Amino acid sequence: MSGRYHENDPMSDVISDDYRMLQMISRFGITLGFGDKTVAETCKEAGVDAQTFLTVVNFLTDTNHAHTSEMVEHIELTDMLRYLRNSHTYFTDYRLPAIRRRLIQAIDMRSHIAMLIIKFYDEYVAEVSRHMAYENEHVHPYVEGLLEGRKGNLRLSDITSRHEGSHASIDRSLTELKSIIIKYYPNDQNAALLSDVLMDIYMVEEDFLNHCHLEDTLFAQCVRDLEQSPLLTDSIEEETEQKSPSSSVGTSEEGPLSDREREVIRLVAMGLSNKEIAERMFIAVNTVMTHRRNISRKLDIHSAAGLTIYAIVNGIINVEDVAL
Repeated sequence: MSGRYHENDPMSDVISDDYRMLQMISRFGITLGFGDKTVAETCKEAGVDAQTFLTVVNFLTDTNHAHTSEMVEHIELTDMLRYLRNSHTYFTDYRLPAIRRRLIQAIDMRSHIAMLIIKFYDEYVAEVSRHMAYENEHVHPYVEGLLEGRKGNLRLSDITSRHEGSHASIDRSLTELKSIIIKYYPNDQNAALLSDVLMDIYMVEEDFLNHCHLEDTLFAQCVRDLEQSPLLTDSIEEETEQKSPSSSVGTSEEGPLSDREREVIRLVAMGLSNKEIAERMFIAVNTVMTHRRNISRKLDIHSAAGLTIYAIVNGIINVEDVAL
């Protein structure tokens, strides 16, 4: 198998070359203390397919992923599923809660902006958790069914298209959180700690992006190949195209906020829904939604919590009028 690492390489060399591999081996169920054993020996002791392990390692360390189609041939999907499930557990049960605890330590929870930052973070974690729970409950059992030869009427693309969340939207939320902290949270005595937490957020973002890319490319291709197996061809219906209706999204040039847009932001910060904003401003709900899209485009802020922080910092609303 082509790639940077091979079965006869010492496992310790793989870890020493790239610290990210520490997270990866634990997701395969491999523990430290393997001494001078090779990758093949370490994987065998842990009950892990060495070729699958090496494929994931080489995939994560190959920045151009030019050989993805070749890598698929070396994947044992059962081990890949275990890796993905353990990755989900790592994010939702350990990494994200740990960052939340450190974030609370780093910011002054007596301030409204700090409370809104935590609210924003909690919304992000909830989005990640919903997304990963959906994959655990629907995508992974579907793949297990394919591996067992069970018949089905859907394909992977059908299952994933039914989920409202997406890797791109989750990544955008984390990017927005970083931007809000950097732009709008004032320096204080815990500036060093906050910078350290931001580093944690950047690192988890990189880890999550790699995880998503692995799912969207290597894992998805493995499943698509399995769906084409001669043993399953007759039992899986032909995939039907599900074209999303084209939406007519209003466009807006980059520029300063209009008075109407500032009013929409103020009402969002007060906790009003789009319908309530429309009634207050005597405009249609669709017009409110267009204003919010234009605001998001201009400010690169897409959540109510983010807009509320922006409104406070820029004097659009008084703190006492904010809905927490």
